[in-house]
Amino acid sequence: MRTLVSPLALRTPRGRVIYWTILTVTVVGFTGAFVFPLYWMVTGALKSPDELAQIPPSFFPKHFDLHVYVDAWEQLQLGVFLKNTVLYAGGAWLFTLAVDVSAAYALSKLRPIFGKLVLGAMLATLMIPPMVLLLPTYLVAKDLPIFHADLLNTPWAIWLPAAANGFFVFLLKRFFDSIPRELLEAAEIDGASPARILWSIVLPVSRPIIGVVSILSVVTVWKDFVWPLLVLPETDKMSISVGIASLSAQMPQNVLIASLVIASLPTIIVFFIFQRSIMAGLTAGSLKG
Repeated sequence: MRTLVSPLALRTPRGRVIYWTILTVTVVGFTGAFVFPLYWMVTGALKSPDELAQIPPSFFPKHFDLHVYVDAWEQLQLGVFLKNTVLYAGGAWLFTLAVDVSAAYALSKLRPIFGKLVLGAMLATLMIPPMVLLLPTYLVAKDLPIFHADLLNTPWAIWLPAAANGFFVFLLKRFFDSIPRELLEAAEIDGASPARILWSIVLPVSRPIIGVVSILSVVTVWKDFVWPLLVLPETDKMSISVGIASLSAQMPQNVLIASLVIASLPTIIVFFIFQRSIMAGLTAGSLKG
């Protein structure tokens, strides 16, 4: 196999030094680029407003004042906003799994007549900029067709749009395509219905990709700002990103940064807990049996 650096050059002392030097610089550089903003946010919350405004900025806070997190929790009503966001993210997760898993299973294993056309239409929506869809989606939420219901200031305005995700359907379908057909045919011979096959066979072997879709759906709703700002204008219904932004002008800068740290903690914790599931789901492409 031809590579940029030959294996013979890597066996020499000079080659090993160059290799490890470049590798170390690259890894440290990329790690710093991703970790430094998080470090700056955490340490910025511990600084006083005067220390935050000084030029040049200090990389370490002079005094560690952890009480700023208590002030952020109380003054910005983070408890209410967190509870709302958990409700929105949890409901969106359930609707996403119910709709997207069913759609992917139908397109992959049931194979309807116009399945390829439907899948192509779903993938075509990924080419449309999200900002272009804001107005028509808002009008639908304002006056839901057929039912003529106003979904504004209700969780349904978050749940229903989140469930319609062509990218998740594509990911799930690709994984379902790799499930051996023999497993499903054996279940059909035993008299299992398509719904029973999905529940008892397809879902258990699809845990990695379902974990990835679950995490992505929750994080997407958690960090979303523009859509909740449009459909949830009442203060007691706001998500945490919109709530913090609406009260930011009235708060000291260190209290505002502390609130951002608190808002970021749930998604960071979820990532560290399920990082193996994320990698397993992204690299899973086939089943052996």
